[in-house]
Amino acid sequence: MPGVYISYPFCAQKCTYCNFASGVFPLALEPGYLEAVRNEIRNTAWAWTPETIYLGGGTPSLIEPGALSPVLSAIPGDWQEATMEAAPGGMTSEKAIAWRRAGINRVSLGVQSFNTRELARTGRKHTAEVVKHEIAMLRAAGIGNFNIDLIAGLPGQTLESWNHSLDWVVSLNAPHVSVYMLEVDEDSRLGAEVMAFGKRYGAPDIPSDDMIADFYEIAVGRLAHAGIARYEISNFARPGFESRHNLKYWRRESYLGFGADAHSFDGVSRWQNPESIDDYLRGSKPERTPADPTAERLFLGLRLTKGIAGDWSPFQSAIERRIKDGLLETDGNVLRLTSRGVLLSNEVFAEFV
Repeated sequence: MPGVYISYPFCAQKCTYCNFASGVFPLALEPGYLEAVRNEIRNTAWAWTPETIYLGGGTPSLIEPGALSPVLSAIPGDWQEATMEAAPGGMTSEKAIAWRRAGINRVSLGVQSFNTRELARTGRKHTAEVVKHEIAMLRAAGIGNFNIDLIAGLPGQTLESWNHSLDWVVSLNAPHVSVYMLEVDEDSRLGAEVMAFGKRYGAPDIPSDDMIADFYEIAVGRLAHAGIARYEISNFARPGFESRHNLKYWRRESYLGFGADAHSFDGVSRWQNPESIDDYLRGSKPERTPADPTAERLFLGLRLTKGIAGDWSPFQSAIERRIKDGLLETDGNVLRLTSRGVLLSNEVFAEFV
């Protein structure tokens, strides 16, 4: 069954590494924005009942419970999974209970690191103990399904500090973990500083590409040893705790996006709402773009650890080249990334875009 994505682009502060369409916007915009999202949902002709919901951002955990319920209640169905992203440091027991009552049964915590110095240099204000305390709140509220985000490659990160963060993840018995290798591009303050050879935001102290790759592979091994297996390039889970919603993206299943910059896919076409809040509130209409099913199945499905099966003859020469390079491997009609291919996945996917 399809899923629903809701975009909440508001943040309390903009982290230096963030390249999302989010920011510190005037809170006076929030009531009108949430009402516009609710109206967009209510004006949708539902041809199916949503199975999953994902509330991302931004920092959706900033939404007051009284404002959250009307938005979620506009979505039909009895959802199997309803995820909300949260920034550690602002949770209360009352909020966690209200989230559960509103239908949220999974929370994705943007921890990024358990090292105080690394967090401070990126603009985050929480500590490892705060994360521990808030996870206890979630569990007490009946939300035992949660994700911990980590970033490999933060300024000043070392082998010791990386293992320290992994120690915390294991000790907290996390059911799901996301490990992202730092992206350096002009869409984040840190990335732009690195590209300009500047010194702000700890840019000179970003670990080398080889070290970041080592951090990632260490995480793969340590999490697997703890029973948290990789099922997608950046995502690891205990059995049964894989993200149902995110799997829809990689399996090319349908989903509808609501809010600024939200994307949608109906199995045939893709479209995206206006990126800016102002354009979204003005009601600008997105244009639909036909999807390329064969290419998409490759560069989306190859993200999954188990690989993908099918007839890939349109891309046979590219696939054979990448097999020869040691980035892809086959097992019968199943195609998958090798361990080295995972680290160089963007090079592989570029063949199919």
